[in-house]
Amino acid sequence: MEKVRVLAVDDQEFNLDLIEFAFMEDSDVEITKAIHGREALDILEQNADYHVILLDLAMPVMDGFETLVHLKAHPLWSQIPTIVVTANAEEKHRALREGASDFLSKPIDVEELKLRMFIHAKIKKFQDQLAFSNQILEQKVKERTAKLAQALALAKKNEYEISARLGKASEYRDLETGMHIKRMSHYSAKLAELAGLEAQEVELILYASPLHDIGKVGIPDRILLKPGRFSPEEFEIMKLHSVLGGKMLASSEEYPVIHAGRIIALQHHEKYDGTGYPEGLAGDEIHLHARIVTIADVFDALSSERVYKKAFSIEKTVEIMKEGRGIHFDPKLLDLMIENLERFLEIKAAFPDEEETPSIINLIDQLQ
Repeated sequence: MEKVRVLAVDDQEFNLDLIEFAFMEDSDVEITKAIHGREALDILEQNADYHVILLDLAMPVMDGFETLVHLKAHPLWSQIPTIVVTANAEEKHRALREGASDFLSKPIDVEELKLRMFIHAKIKKFQDQLAFSNQILEQKVKERTAKLAQALALAKKNEYEISARLGKASEYRDLETGMHIKRMSHYSAKLAELAGLEAQEVELILYASPLHDIGKVGIPDRILLKPGRFSPEEFEIMKLHSVLGGKMLASSEEYPVIHAGRIIALQHHEKYDGTGYPEGLAGDEIHLHARIVTIADVFDALSSERVYKKAFSIEKTVEIMKEGRGIHFDPKLLDLMIENLERFLEIKAAFPDEEETPSIINLIDQLQ
């Protein structure tokens, strides 16, 4: 059984002996004595594990009132119940205002001393147990929170990987190089960040943007893989990949990434002046996510090599995109990208095409 530890503070040896005598038969009570407040504080500095402090008020060196001030200002000591011992009613009231837990009148009634001390010791023990339980609970919560954070991070990583792989399904049916998906998704996230979007929405765009061309899986090979220019009829069929992507990702409101991917797939060929497709939306009618992805997608398409074209230089790419400012692209977003071009070039360097799997055209060529 845990002992009840009492710190008795009094400059009168007789009073300290009386307190010690009162608990002589209680083997579970341990008394520590101090003859003034300074000594009591020194004892607490070494070990603050006490259940009750019995404090006389009239003492040399440091009296009970000054001792109370120090006790109540300390984060640990302030939690120890302090019973003041005094014969003066005014001092008793002042001590209670200073933070004393209880009082005993002089001369000390031994039976009252024991009853009051055990009541406060019991309360202190309960508080200590509660504090310990809270510490254990907080630690468990931290551990569980850390595990949940790890699980969430893994889920988000998997979500992005699934989104990227779904996006790549369209690449294996056309002439685009493999790292286009990763580059344009990171371009999109960076532009969203620069536009002041919150971290959660930036992350959502990172995960959803790979789905922008998912509708291409529904376009016939004779059109999708055609090396030359489309006829007007063929181009109308090609434009359907936006609508197909929107339909493939429909009814997805409870899945934020897929829902955002649906909007991007449906609107990333809309133009800022309203001349895009499939709905001819203009300006802010086009969802911000789609306006961001449009810039990222075109920037990568122009600055990357394809089997049907060489990569334009960054200077030429920027020049072409500036020509589309306010026509094809949201002017504010385009300006943000150009003003922070070095950040996009860092992403471009991080995901070079040669690290990626060849397109279906290359695979077919290797098999022949």
